[in-house]
Amino acid sequence: MTKMIAGQALIKTLEDWGVDHVYGIPGGSINHTVEGLFLEKASVKYIQVRHEEVGAIAASADAKYTGKIGVAFGSAGPGATHLFNGLYDAKMDHVPLLALVGQVPQATMNTNYFQEFDEVPMFSDVAVYNRTITTAEQIPYVINQAIREAYRQKGVAVVVIPENLAEAEIDYEPAKTPKVVANNFSQTVDPKAITDTLAMIKAAKHPLIYAGRGLLGARDVLEKFSEQFSIPVINTVPATGVISTDHPNSIGTFGRLGSKSGFEALQHADLILFLASEFPFARFWPKNIKIIQVNNNPFDIGKTVDVDYAVISDAKSYLQDLIATGETLPEGVWLKANRENRKNWLTWLDDLAEDDSHGLNPETVMKKVAEISGPKDTFGVDTGNVSEWGVRGVPMNHEQRFAISGLFATMGFGLPAGLAGALSVPDSQAWSFSGDGGFAMVAPDLITEVRYQLPVINVVFSNQRFGFIYHEQVQTKQHFYGVDLTDADWAKVAEGFGAIGFTVKTIADVAKTFAEIQKLQAAGNKKPIVVNAVIQSDDPIPTDFMPLDPELYDQKTVDQYATAFHIDPKKQPSLGALLRAQGDTL
Repeated sequence: MTKMIAGQALIKTLEDWGVDHVYGIPGGSINHTVEGLFLEKASVKYIQVRHEEVGAIAASADAKYTGKIGVAFGSAGPGATHLFNGLYDAKMDHVPLLALVGQVPQATMNTNYFQEFDEVPMFSDVAVYNRTITTAEQIPYVINQAIREAYRQKGVAVVVIPENLAEAEIDYEPAKTPKVVANNFSQTVDPKAITDTLAMIKAAKHPLIYAGRGLLGARDVLEKFSEQFSIPVINTVPATGVISTDHPNSIGTFGRLGSKSGFEALQHADLILFLASEFPFARFWPKNIKIIQVNNNPFDIGKTVDVDYAVISDAKSYLQDLIATGETLPEGVWLKANRENRKNWLTWLDDLAEDDSHGLNPETVMKKVAEISGPKDTFGVDTGNVSEWGVRGVPMNHEQRFAISGLFATMGFGLPAGLAGALSVPDSQAWSFSGDGGFAMVAPDLITEVRYQLPVINVVFSNQRFGFIYHEQVQTKQHFYGVDLTDADWAKVAEGFGAIGFTVKTIADVAKTFAEIQKLQAAGNKKPIVVNAVIQSDDPIPTDFMPLDPELYDQKTVDQYATAFHIDPKKQPSLGALLRAQGDTL
Protein backbone atom coordinates (compact mmCIF):
# COMPACT_ATOMS: atom_id res chain seq x y z
CA MET A 1 0.00 0.00 0.00
CA THR A 2 1.04 3.60 -0.62
CA LYS A 3 -0.11 6.66 1.31
CA MET A 4 -1.53 9.48 -0.80
CA ILE A 5 -4.45 11.89 -0.81
CA ALA A 6 -7.68 10.36 -2.07
CA GLY A 7 -7.83 12.76 -5.03
CA GLN A 8 -4.51 11.37 -6.20
CA ALA A 9 -5.83 7.81 -5.89
CA LEU A 10 -8.82 8.84 -8.00
CA ILE A 11 -6.50 9.94 -10.81
CA LYS A 12 -4.54 6.69 -10.57
CA THR A 13 -7.82 4.83 -11.03
CA LEU A 14 -8.60 6.85 -14.17
CA GLU A 15 -5.12 6.02 -15.47
CA ASP A 16 -5.76 2.33 -14.91
CA TRP A 17 -8.83 2.60 -17.14
CA GLY A 18 -6.86 4.27 -19.94
CA VAL A 19 -8.30 7.76 -19.49
CA ASP A 20 -5.83 10.24 -20.97
CA HIS A 21 -7.62 13.57 -20.53
CA VAL A 22 -10.42 15.13 -18.48
CA TYR A 23 -12.33 18.38 -18.96
CA GLY A 24 -13.45 20.91 -16.38
CA ILE A 25 -13.02 24.10 -14.40
CA PRO A 26 -11.64 24.00 -10.84
CA GLY A 27 -13.55 25.40 -7.89
CA GLY A 28 -13.52 25.29 -4.12
CA SER A 29 -15.44 22.03 -3.84
CA ILE A 30 -13.49 20.18 -6.54
CA ASN A 31 -9.98 21.60 -6.08
CA HIS A 32 -8.49 18.66 -4.20
CA THR A 33 -9.87 16.24 -6.76
CA VAL A 34 -8.20 18.27 -9.51
CA GLU A 35 -5.04 18.60 -7.43
CA GLY A 36 -4.61 14.84 -7.77
CA LEU A 37 -3.70 15.45 -11.42
CA PHE A 38 -0.69 17.49 -10.38
CA LEU A 39 0.37 15.47 -7.34
CA GLU A 40 0.29 12.29 -9.39
CA LYS A 41 2.02 13.87 -12.41
CA ALA A 42 -0.29 11.56 -14.26
CA SER A 43 -0.60 10.68 -17.90
CA VAL A 44 -4.16 12.02 -17.53
CA LYS A 45 -4.09 15.51 -19.00
CA TYR A 46 -6.27 18.25 -17.56
CA ILE A 47 -8.08 20.28 -20.23
CA GLN A 48 -9.25 23.63 -18.91
CA VAL A 49 -12.43 24.57 -20.76
CA ARG A 50 -14.15 27.94 -20.53
CA HIS A 51 -17.55 26.43 -19.68
CA GLU A 52 -18.36 23.10 -18.05
CA GLU A 53 -21.02 22.44 -20.69
CA VAL A 54 -18.30 22.39 -23.35
CA GLY A 55 -16.29 19.94 -21.25
CA ALA A 56 -19.21 17.57 -20.82
CA ILE A 57 -20.15 17.72 -24.52
CA ALA A 58 -16.52 17.12 -25.48
CA ALA A 59 -16.40 14.11 -23.12
CA SER A 60 -19.51 12.71 -24.83
CA ALA A 61 -17.91 13.27 -28.24
CA ASP A 62 -14.75 11.49 -27.03
CA ALA A 63 -16.84 8.40 -26.34
CA LYS A 64 -18.57 8.65 -29.73
CA TYR A 65 -15.26 8.82 -31.58
CA THR A 66 -13.41 6.11 -29.66
CA GLY A 67 -15.83 3.99 -27.63
CA LYS A 68 -13.73 4.85 -24.55
CA ILE A 69 -15.27 6.60 -21.57
CA GLY A 70 -15.21 10.39 -21.58
CA VAL A 71 -14.61 12.26 -18.32
CA ALA A 72 -15.66 15.74 -17.21
CA PHE A 73 -15.96 17.45 -13.84
CA GLY A 74 -17.67 20.41 -12.24
CA SER A 75 -17.68 22.01 -8.82
CA ALA A 76 -20.69 22.12 -6.49
CA GLY A 77 -23.70 24.15 -7.56
CA PRO A 78 -23.32 25.93 -10.91
CA GLY A 79 -20.30 23.88 -11.96
CA ALA A 80 -22.43 20.77 -11.56
CA THR A 81 -25.53 22.11 -13.28
CA HIS A 82 -23.50 23.33 -16.25
CA LEU A 83 -22.66 19.69 -17.03
CA PHE A 84 -26.20 18.64 -17.85
CA ASN A 85 -26.24 19.30 -21.61
CA GLY A 86 -23.29 17.02 -22.23
CA LEU A 87 -24.53 14.38 -19.81
CA TYR A 88 -27.94 14.18 -21.46
CA ASP A 89 -26.29 13.97 -24.85
CA ALA A 90 -24.32 10.93 -23.64
CA LYS A 91 -27.42 9.40 -22.07
CA MET A 92 -29.58 9.76 -25.15
CA ASP A 93 -26.92 8.42 -27.53
CA HIS A 94 -25.86 5.59 -25.19
CA VAL A 95 -22.17 6.34 -24.73
CA PRO A 96 -20.11 5.96 -21.53
CA LEU A 97 -19.30 9.13 -19.60
CA LEU A 98 -18.03 9.77 -16.07
CA ALA A 99 -18.99 13.02 -14.33
CA LEU A 100 -17.03 13.96 -11.21
CA VAL A 101 -19.08 16.44 -9.20
CA GLY A 102 -17.77 18.51 -6.32
CA GLN A 103 -19.63 18.85 -3.02
CA VAL A 104 -19.10 21.07 0.00
CA PRO A 105 -17.25 19.47 2.96
CA GLN A 106 -19.29 16.93 4.91
CA ALA A 107 -19.39 19.12 8.01
CA THR A 108 -21.29 21.80 6.09
CA MET A 109 -23.69 19.53 4.22
CA ASN A 110 -27.35 19.98 5.22
CA THR A 111 -26.60 23.39 6.78
CA ASN A 112 -27.69 25.67 3.91
CA TYR A 113 -24.02 26.32 3.17
CA PHE A 114 -22.72 28.34 0.22
CA GLN A 115 -23.30 26.43 -3.07
CA GLU A 116 -24.62 23.42 -1.17
CA PHE A 117 -27.14 21.29 -3.07
CA ASP A 118 -28.46 17.80 -2.65
CA GLU A 119 -26.80 16.75 -5.88
CA VAL A 120 -27.76 13.08 -6.16
CA PRO A 121 -31.45 13.82 -6.93
CA MET A 122 -30.33 16.35 -9.54
CA PHE A 123 -28.63 13.61 -11.54
CA SER A 124 -31.11 10.82 -10.88
CA ASP A 125 -32.69 10.96 -14.33
CA VAL A 126 -29.53 11.29 -16.40
CA ALA A 127 -27.30 8.76 -14.64
CA VAL A 128 -27.12 4.96 -14.75
CA TYR A 129 -24.88 5.13 -11.65
CA ASN A 130 -25.22 7.98 -9.16
CA ARG A 131 -23.40 7.93 -5.81
CA THR A 132 -22.03 10.28 -3.16
CA ILE A 133 -18.70 9.32 -1.60
CA THR A 134 -18.98 8.81 2.17
CA THR A 135 -15.41 7.91 3.13
CA ALA A 136 -12.10 8.86 1.55
CA GLU A 137 -10.98 5.24 1.42
CA GLN A 138 -13.84 4.22 -0.88
CA ILE A 139 -13.02 6.77 -3.62
CA PRO A 140 -10.95 4.38 -5.81
CA TYR A 141 -13.54 1.61 -5.40
CA VAL A 142 -16.51 3.83 -6.28
CA ILE A 143 -14.73 5.31 -9.30
CA ASN A 144 -13.97 1.77 -10.47
CA GLN A 145 -17.61 0.76 -10.11
CA ALA A 146 -18.84 3.95 -11.75
CA ILE A 147 -16.71 3.34 -14.83
CA ARG A 148 -17.80 -0.29 -15.05
CA GLU A 149 -21.46 0.71 -14.92
CA ALA A 150 -20.99 3.46 -17.50
CA TYR A 151 -19.55 0.88 -19.88
CA ARG A 152 -22.03 -1.87 -18.98
CA GLN A 153 -25.11 0.29 -19.38
CA LYS A 154 -23.66 2.62 -22.02
CA GLY A 155 -24.54 5.75 -20.10
CA VAL A 156 -23.57 8.36 -17.57
CA ALA A 157 -22.00 7.61 -14.20
CA VAL A 158 -22.00 10.43 -11.63
CA VAL A 159 -19.79 10.46 -8.53
CA VAL A 160 -20.30 13.28 -6.01
CA ILE A 161 -17.18 13.94 -3.91
CA PRO A 162 -17.28 16.04 -0.71
CA GLU A 163 -14.21 18.27 -0.70
CA ASN A 164 -12.85 17.15 2.66
CA LEU A 165 -12.74 13.53 1.50
CA ALA A 166 -10.78 14.24 -1.66
CA GLU A 167 -8.03 15.89 0.39
CA ALA A 168 -7.82 13.14 3.05
CA GLU A 169 -4.80 10.84 3.06
CA ILE A 170 -5.52 7.15 2.48
CA ASP A 171 -3.67 3.87 1.99
CA TYR A 172 -3.97 3.13 -1.71
CA GLU A 173 -3.62 -0.24 -3.39
CA PRO A 174 -4.51 -0.63 -7.08
CA ALA A 175 -7.39 -2.98 -7.85
CA LYS A 176 -6.26 -6.25 -9.42
CA THR A 177 -9.47 -6.94 -11.29
CA PRO A 178 -8.90 -6.63 -15.08
CA LYS A 179 -10.44 -3.59 -16.69
CA VAL A 180 -12.85 -5.47 -18.95
CA VAL A 181 -15.36 -3.30 -20.83
CA ALA A 182 -16.74 -5.57 -23.56
CA ASN A 183 -18.22 -9.04 -23.83
CA ASN A 184 -15.54 -11.63 -24.60
CA PHE A 185 -17.89 -14.44 -25.53
CA SER A 186 -19.46 -15.49 -28.81
CA GLN A 187 -23.19 -15.09 -29.18
CA THR A 188 -25.37 -17.79 -30.68
CA VAL A 189 -28.41 -16.52 -32.52
CA ASP A 190 -31.54 -18.69 -32.51
CA PRO A 191 -31.33 -20.69 -35.77
CA LYS A 192 -35.09 -20.25 -36.22
CA ALA A 193 -34.59 -16.46 -36.36
CA ILE A 194 -32.09 -16.97 -39.16
CA THR A 195 -34.34 -19.37 -41.07
CA ASP A 196 -37.37 -17.11 -40.66
CA THR A 197 -35.40 -14.06 -41.76
CA LEU A 198 -34.22 -15.81 -44.92
CA ALA A 199 -37.80 -16.75 -45.74
CA MET A 200 -38.99 -13.16 -45.25
CA ILE A 201 -36.17 -11.72 -47.37
CA LYS A 202 -36.88 -14.18 -50.19
CA ALA A 203 -40.60 -13.39 -50.05
CA ALA A 204 -39.95 -9.65 -50.22
CA LYS A 205 -39.74 -7.79 -53.49
CA HIS A 206 -38.20 -4.60 -52.11
CA PRO A 207 -36.21 -5.36 -48.91
CA LEU A 208 -34.29 -2.59 -47.18
CA ILE A 209 -31.68 -2.50 -44.41
CA TYR A 210 -32.03 0.26 -41.81
CA ALA A 211 -28.79 0.27 -39.78
CA GLY A 212 -28.17 2.03 -36.46
CA ARG A 213 -25.24 2.93 -34.20
CA GLY A 214 -25.09 -0.54 -32.70
CA LEU A 215 -23.43 -1.68 -35.94
CA LEU A 216 -20.62 0.86 -35.81
CA GLY A 217 -17.39 -1.07 -36.03
CA ALA A 218 -19.03 -3.81 -38.11
CA ARG A 219 -18.83 -2.11 -41.48
CA ASP A 220 -17.26 -5.12 -43.19
CA VAL A 221 -20.04 -7.41 -41.96
CA LEU A 222 -22.85 -5.04 -42.96
CA GLU A 223 -21.36 -4.46 -46.41
CA LYS A 224 -20.80 -8.18 -46.95
CA PHE A 225 -24.40 -8.95 -46.00
CA SER A 226 -25.74 -6.17 -48.23
CA GLU A 227 -23.70 -7.45 -51.18
CA GLN A 228 -24.53 -11.13 -50.61
CA PHE A 229 -28.27 -10.51 -50.45
CA SER A 230 -28.38 -7.50 -52.83
CA ILE A 231 -30.17 -5.23 -50.35
CA PRO A 232 -29.74 -1.42 -50.25
CA VAL A 233 -28.75 0.18 -46.94
CA ILE A 234 -30.13 3.24 -45.15
CA ASN A 235 -28.38 4.33 -41.95
CA THR A 236 -29.59 6.47 -39.08
CA VAL A 237 -27.84 9.83 -38.77
CA PRO A 238 -25.83 8.92 -35.62
CA ALA A 239 -24.70 5.78 -37.49
CA THR A 240 -23.14 7.80 -40.31
CA GLY A 241 -20.14 5.74 -41.39
CA VAL A 242 -21.67 2.37 -40.46
CA ILE A 243 -21.46 1.69 -44.20
CA SER A 244 -18.97 3.49 -46.38
CA THR A 245 -20.59 6.59 -47.84
CA ASP A 246 -19.30 5.65 -51.29
CA HIS A 247 -20.41 2.01 -51.16
CA PRO A 248 -22.74 1.43 -54.13
CA ASN A 249 -25.44 -0.05 -51.86
CA SER A 250 -25.43 2.92 -49.47
CA ILE A 251 -28.40 5.18 -50.24
CA GLY A 252 -28.19 7.72 -47.42
CA THR A 253 -30.63 8.36 -44.64
CA PHE A 254 -34.23 9.42 -44.02
CA GLY A 255 -35.86 12.51 -42.54
CA ARG A 256 -34.91 16.18 -42.27
CA LEU A 257 -31.23 15.30 -42.56
CA GLY A 258 -31.81 12.73 -45.24
CA SER A 259 -31.66 12.22 -48.97
CA LYS A 260 -34.05 11.78 -51.87
CA SER A 261 -32.80 8.22 -52.29
CA GLY A 262 -33.45 7.43 -48.63
CA PHE A 263 -36.93 8.93 -48.54
CA GLU A 264 -38.09 7.27 -51.73
CA ALA A 265 -36.68 3.85 -50.88
CA LEU A 266 -38.95 3.79 -47.83
CA GLN A 267 -42.00 4.64 -49.93
CA HIS A 268 -41.45 1.50 -52.04
CA ALA A 269 -39.98 -0.94 -49.51
CA ASP A 270 -42.01 -3.95 -48.42
CA LEU A 271 -39.57 -5.28 -45.77
CA ILE A 272 -37.20 -3.46 -43.42
CA LEU A 273 -34.40 -5.11 -41.49
CA PHE A 274 -34.32 -2.63 -38.59
CA LEU A 275 -30.91 -3.27 -37.05
CA ALA A 276 -29.27 -2.00 -33.84
CA SER A 277 -31.28 1.20 -33.51
CA GLU A 278 -34.08 2.86 -31.56
CA PHE A 279 -34.65 5.41 -34.35
CA PRO A 280 -37.41 7.68 -32.97
CA PHE A 281 -38.69 8.74 -36.37
CA ALA A 282 -39.51 5.17 -37.40
CA ARG A 283 -43.06 6.11 -36.45
CA PHE A 284 -43.15 8.17 -39.68
CA TRP A 285 -42.34 5.23 -41.94
CA PRO A 286 -45.14 4.07 -44.25
CA LYS A 287 -47.47 1.74 -42.36
CA ASN A 288 -47.67 -1.11 -44.86
CA ILE A 289 -44.07 -2.32 -44.51
CA LYS A 290 -43.13 -5.53 -42.72
CA ILE A 291 -40.41 -4.97 -40.13
CA ILE A 292 -37.85 -7.32 -38.62
CA GLN A 293 -36.24 -5.59 -35.63
CA VAL A 294 -32.93 -6.82 -34.24
CA ASN A 295 -31.66 -5.32 -30.99
CA ASN A 296 -29.74 -6.63 -28.00
CA ASN A 297 -31.93 -4.57 -25.66
CA PRO A 298 -35.45 -6.05 -25.37
CA PHE A 299 -36.78 -2.67 -24.22
CA ASP A 300 -35.94 -1.17 -27.61
CA ILE A 301 -37.90 -3.80 -29.55
CA GLY A 302 -41.12 -2.16 -30.74
CA LYS A 303 -40.40 1.00 -28.75
CA THR A 304 -40.71 3.39 -31.68
CA VAL A 305 -42.65 1.32 -34.22
CA ASP A 306 -44.66 -1.90 -34.18
CA VAL A 307 -42.71 -4.76 -35.71
CA ASP A 308 -43.67 -8.05 -37.34
CA TYR A 309 -40.70 -10.11 -36.16
CA ALA A 310 -38.39 -9.49 -33.19
CA VAL A 311 -34.87 -10.83 -32.67
CA ILE A 312 -33.15 -10.10 -29.36
CA SER A 313 -29.56 -10.33 -30.49
CA ASP A 314 -26.41 -8.43 -31.27
CA ALA A 315 -26.97 -7.25 -34.84
CA LYS A 316 -23.42 -8.07 -35.96
CA SER A 317 -23.76 -11.70 -34.82
CA TYR A 318 -27.17 -11.89 -36.52
CA LEU A 319 -25.74 -10.71 -39.84
CA GLN A 320 -22.74 -13.02 -39.53
CA ASP A 321 -25.07 -16.00 -39.10
CA LEU A 322 -27.09 -14.97 -42.13
CA ILE A 323 -23.90 -14.63 -44.17
CA ALA A 324 -22.75 -18.06 -42.96
CA THR A 325 -25.80 -19.71 -44.52
CA GLY A 326 -24.17 -19.21 -47.91
CA GLU A 327 -27.48 -18.08 -49.37
CA THR A 328 -27.32 -15.35 -52.01
CA LEU A 329 -29.78 -13.23 -53.93
CA PRO A 330 -29.05 -11.72 -57.36
CA GLU A 331 -28.84 -7.99 -58.04
CA GLY A 332 -32.28 -7.07 -59.29
CA VAL A 333 -34.11 -4.01 -60.53
CA TRP A 334 -34.79 -2.90 -56.93
CA LEU A 335 -31.12 -2.60 -55.98
CA LYS A 336 -30.06 -1.12 -59.32
CA ALA A 337 -32.82 1.50 -59.26
CA ASN A 338 -31.86 2.57 -55.74
CA ARG A 339 -28.23 2.88 -56.80
CA GLU A 340 -29.23 5.04 -59.75
CA ASN A 341 -31.48 7.18 -57.57
CA ARG A 342 -28.62 7.71 -55.09
CA LYS A 343 -26.24 8.63 -57.92
CA ASN A 344 -28.71 11.18 -59.29
CA TRP A 345 -29.13 12.73 -55.83
CA LEU A 346 -25.35 13.12 -55.40
CA THR A 347 -25.17 14.74 -58.84
CA TRP A 348 -27.83 17.23 -57.72
CA LEU A 349 -25.75 18.11 -54.64
CA ASP A 350 -22.68 18.53 -56.85
CA ASP A 351 -24.63 20.92 -59.08
CA LEU A 352 -25.48 23.03 -56.02
CA ALA A 353 -21.80 23.05 -55.07
CA GLU A 354 -20.90 24.52 -58.47
CA ASP A 355 -23.46 27.36 -58.29
CA ASP A 356 -23.03 30.59 -56.35
CA SER A 357 -25.24 32.75 -58.55
CA HIS A 358 -27.55 33.47 -55.59
CA GLY A 359 -24.89 33.36 -52.91
CA LEU A 360 -22.62 30.66 -51.53
CA ASN A 361 -24.19 27.24 -51.10
CA PRO A 362 -23.11 25.15 -48.09
CA GLU A 363 -22.62 22.23 -50.48
CA THR A 364 -19.65 24.10 -51.98
CA VAL A 365 -17.87 24.07 -48.65
CA MET A 366 -18.73 20.45 -47.89
CA LYS A 367 -17.52 19.31 -51.32
CA LYS A 368 -14.18 21.01 -50.71
CA VAL A 369 -13.94 19.41 -47.26
CA ALA A 370 -14.54 16.01 -48.85
CA GLU A 371 -11.80 16.69 -51.39
CA ILE A 372 -9.08 17.66 -48.94
CA SER A 373 -9.88 15.71 -45.76
CA GLY A 374 -7.83 12.69 -44.79
CA PRO A 375 -8.67 9.02 -44.25
CA LYS A 376 -8.58 9.27 -40.44
CA ASP A 377 -10.13 12.70 -39.90
CA THR A 378 -12.75 13.41 -37.25
CA PHE A 379 -15.94 15.33 -37.99
CA GLY A 380 -17.95 17.00 -35.22
CA VAL A 381 -21.31 18.23 -36.53
CA ASP A 382 -23.57 20.68 -34.70
CA THR A 383 -27.37 20.67 -34.52
CA GLY A 384 -29.48 22.62 -37.00
CA ASN A 385 -29.41 23.02 -40.76
CA VAL A 386 -25.68 22.38 -40.47
CA SER A 387 -26.59 18.80 -39.54
CA GLU A 388 -28.12 18.37 -43.00
CA TRP A 389 -25.06 19.71 -44.80
CA GLY A 390 -22.68 17.78 -42.58
CA VAL A 391 -24.45 14.42 -42.81
CA ARG A 392 -24.86 14.73 -46.58
CA GLY A 393 -21.33 15.97 -47.20
CA VAL A 394 -18.72 14.41 -44.89
CA PRO A 395 -16.82 11.48 -46.41
CA MET A 396 -16.96 8.35 -44.25
CA ASN A 397 -15.27 5.93 -46.60
CA HIS A 398 -12.05 5.04 -44.76
CA GLU A 399 -11.28 5.32 -41.02
CA GLN A 400 -12.90 8.70 -40.43
CA ARG A 401 -14.89 9.22 -37.24
CA PHE A 402 -18.16 11.09 -36.87
CA ALA A 403 -19.92 12.66 -33.89
CA ILE A 404 -23.27 14.42 -33.70
CA SER A 405 -25.80 15.09 -30.96
CA GLY A 406 -28.28 12.48 -32.12
CA LEU A 407 -31.33 11.98 -29.94
CA PHE A 408 -30.70 14.94 -27.63
CA ALA A 409 -29.85 17.27 -30.54
CA THR A 410 -28.27 20.05 -28.53
CA MET A 411 -27.01 23.14 -30.26
CA GLY A 412 -23.41 24.02 -29.48
CA PHE A 413 -22.17 20.46 -30.07
CA GLY A 414 -19.88 21.19 -33.03
CA LEU A 415 -17.00 23.11 -31.48
CA PRO A 416 -16.64 20.84 -28.41
CA ALA A 417 -16.75 17.82 -30.71
CA GLY A 418 -13.98 19.32 -32.83
CA LEU A 419 -11.94 19.90 -29.67
CA ALA A 420 -12.54 16.30 -28.60
CA GLY A 421 -11.51 14.97 -32.00
CA ALA A 422 -8.16 16.72 -31.82
CA LEU A 423 -7.50 15.25 -28.37
CA SER A 424 -8.87 11.75 -28.89
CA VAL A 425 -7.50 11.13 -32.39
CA PRO A 426 -4.35 13.28 -32.42
CA ASP A 427 -2.90 11.70 -35.59
CA SER A 428 -5.72 13.10 -37.74
CA GLN A 429 -7.22 16.42 -38.75
CA ALA A 430 -10.15 17.45 -36.56
CA TRP A 431 -13.06 19.35 -38.11
CA SER A 432 -16.11 21.02 -36.60
CA PHE A 433 -19.18 22.26 -38.46
CA SER A 434 -21.56 24.76 -36.85
CA GLY A 435 -24.25 27.22 -37.74
CA ASP A 436 -23.79 30.78 -36.52
CA GLY A 437 -26.46 30.14 -33.85
CA GLY A 438 -24.82 27.08 -32.32
CA PHE A 439 -21.30 28.48 -32.65
CA ALA A 440 -22.24 31.63 -30.73
CA MET A 441 -23.23 29.47 -27.75
CA VAL A 442 -19.74 28.01 -27.29
CA ALA A 443 -17.36 30.26 -29.25
CA PRO A 444 -15.20 31.23 -26.22
CA ASP A 445 -13.82 27.71 -26.14
CA LEU A 446 -11.83 28.57 -29.23
CA ILE A 447 -9.52 29.81 -26.49
CA THR A 448 -9.25 26.20 -25.29
CA GLU A 449 -8.16 25.09 -28.75
CA VAL A 450 -5.62 27.93 -28.78
CA ARG A 451 -4.35 27.10 -25.27
CA TYR A 452 -3.64 23.46 -26.11
CA GLN A 453 -2.41 24.14 -29.66
CA LEU A 454 -5.17 22.16 -31.34
CA PRO A 455 -5.35 23.07 -35.05
CA VAL A 456 -9.02 22.22 -35.46
CA ILE A 457 -10.65 23.52 -38.64
CA ASN A 458 -13.93 25.05 -37.44
CA VAL A 459 -16.40 25.82 -40.23
CA VAL A 460 -19.19 28.25 -39.31
CA PHE A 461 -22.12 28.56 -41.73
CA SER A 462 -23.39 32.11 -41.27
CA ASN A 463 -26.84 33.08 -42.49
CA GLN A 464 -28.04 35.19 -39.54
CA ARG A 465 -30.81 32.73 -38.78
CA PHE A 466 -31.75 29.79 -36.58
CA GLY A 467 -32.39 27.94 -39.84
CA PHE A 468 -33.79 24.68 -38.49
CA ILE A 469 -36.29 26.50 -36.29
CA TYR A 470 -37.12 28.93 -39.10
CA HIS A 471 -38.05 25.91 -41.25
CA GLU A 472 -40.34 24.60 -38.51
CA GLN A 473 -42.12 27.95 -38.35
CA VAL A 474 -42.50 27.90 -42.15
CA GLN A 475 -43.93 24.37 -42.10
CA THR A 476 -46.45 25.19 -39.37
CA LYS A 477 -47.35 28.54 -40.97
CA GLN A 478 -46.44 30.52 -37.86
CA HIS A 479 -45.30 34.09 -37.65
CA PHE A 480 -41.51 34.33 -37.65
CA TYR A 481 -40.27 35.13 -34.18
CA GLY A 482 -36.93 34.70 -32.44
CA VAL A 483 -35.21 33.12 -35.45
CA ASP A 484 -33.29 36.11 -36.81
CA LEU A 485 -29.72 36.54 -35.54
CA THR A 486 -27.59 39.63 -35.16
CA ASP A 487 -24.55 39.06 -37.34
CA ALA A 488 -20.97 38.70 -36.14
CA ASP A 489 -17.69 38.53 -38.01
CA TRP A 490 -16.56 35.11 -36.86
CA ALA A 491 -13.20 35.42 -38.61
CA LYS A 492 -12.40 38.50 -36.53
CA VAL A 493 -13.76 36.85 -33.40
CA ALA A 494 -11.39 33.96 -34.07
CA GLU A 495 -8.45 36.30 -34.40
CA GLY A 496 -9.41 38.02 -31.16
CA PHE A 497 -9.26 34.64 -29.41
CA GLY A 498 -5.84 33.87 -30.89
CA ALA A 499 -7.01 31.64 -33.73
CA ILE A 500 -6.74 32.11 -37.50
CA GLY A 501 -9.81 33.47 -39.27
CA PHE A 502 -11.01 33.38 -42.87
CA THR A 503 -14.24 34.55 -44.50
CA VAL A 504 -15.62 32.95 -47.66
CA LYS A 505 -18.54 34.20 -49.73
CA THR A 506 -18.01 32.68 -53.19
CA ILE A 507 -16.77 29.49 -54.83
CA ALA A 508 -13.51 31.25 -55.63
CA ASP A 509 -13.13 32.26 -51.96
CA VAL A 510 -13.61 28.64 -50.88
CA ALA A 511 -10.96 27.35 -53.30
CA LYS A 512 -8.42 30.01 -52.31
CA THR A 513 -9.04 29.74 -48.56
CA PHE A 514 -8.86 25.97 -48.32
CA ALA A 515 -5.70 25.93 -50.44
CA GLU A 516 -4.16 28.33 -47.91
CA ILE A 517 -5.41 26.19 -45.02
CA GLN A 518 -3.77 23.14 -46.57
CA LYS A 519 -0.46 25.02 -46.75
CA LEU A 520 -0.79 26.12 -43.12
CA GLN A 521 -1.49 22.60 -41.87
CA ALA A 522 1.28 21.09 -43.99
CA ALA A 523 3.71 23.60 -42.48
CA GLY A 524 2.84 22.44 -38.95
CA ASN A 525 0.30 25.06 -37.92
CA LYS A 526 -0.73 24.69 -34.25
CA LYS A 527 -3.49 27.28 -34.17
CA PRO A 528 -7.19 26.53 -34.59
CA ILE A 529 -8.77 27.88 -37.75
CA VAL A 530 -12.23 29.37 -38.23
CA VAL A 531 -13.80 29.54 -41.67
CA ASN A 532 -16.70 31.98 -41.60
CA ALA A 533 -18.79 30.74 -44.55
CA VAL A 534 -21.34 33.43 -45.37
CA ILE A 535 -24.06 31.43 -47.12
CA GLN A 536 -27.29 32.24 -48.93
CA SER A 537 -30.28 32.07 -46.64
CA ASP A 538 -32.64 29.88 -48.67
CA ASP A 539 -34.21 27.06 -46.69
CA PRO A 540 -32.48 23.73 -47.43
CA ILE A 541 -34.45 21.19 -49.40
CA PRO A 542 -36.79 19.32 -47.03
CA THR A 543 -36.08 15.63 -47.47
CA ASP A 544 -38.56 14.38 -44.86
CA PHE A 545 -41.29 14.65 -47.50
CA MET A 546 -40.34 14.66 -51.18
CA PRO A 547 -43.45 14.32 -53.34
CA LEU A 548 -41.86 13.73 -56.76
CA ASP A 549 -43.68 10.60 -57.95
CA PRO A 550 -46.94 11.39 -59.80
CA GLU A 551 -48.10 7.82 -59.18
CA LEU A 552 -48.03 8.47 -55.42
CA TYR A 553 -48.93 12.18 -55.30
CA ASP A 554 -51.05 14.43 -57.51
CA GLN A 555 -49.26 16.19 -60.37
CA LYS A 556 -49.86 19.66 -58.93
CA THR A 557 -48.08 18.72 -55.69
CA VAL A 558 -45.19 17.23 -57.66
CA ASP A 559 -44.85 20.30 -59.87
CA GLN A 560 -44.98 22.72 -56.93
CA TYR A 561 -42.29 20.82 -55.03
CA ALA A 562 -40.02 20.45 -58.06
CA THR A 563 -40.34 24.16 -58.89
CA ALA A 564 -39.77 25.33 -55.32
CA PHE A 565 -36.52 23.38 -54.98
CA HIS A 566 -35.25 23.61 -58.56
CA ILE A 567 -35.49 19.90 -59.31
CA ASP A 568 -35.63 18.80 -62.94
CA PRO A 569 -37.69 15.57 -63.02
CA LYS A 570 -35.84 14.50 -66.17
CA LYS A 571 -32.51 14.57 -64.30
CA GLN A 572 -34.04 13.47 -61.00
CA PRO A 573 -36.73 10.92 -61.85
CA SER A 574 -38.45 9.45 -58.84
CA LEU A 575 -37.51 5.98 -57.65
CA GLY A 576 -41.00 4.88 -58.65
CA ALA A 577 -40.37 6.06 -62.21
CA LEU A 578 -37.04 4.23 -62.31
CA LEU A 579 -38.70 1.03 -61.12
CA ARG A 580 -41.65 1.28 -63.47
CA ALA A 581 -39.32 1.85 -66.42
CA GLN A 582 -37.97 -1.63 -65.71
CA GLY A 583 -41.39 -3.14 -65.22
CA ASP A 584 -41.02 -3.38 -61.41
CA THR A 585 -44.02 -2.49 -59.27
CA LEU A 586 -45.13 -3.67 -55.85
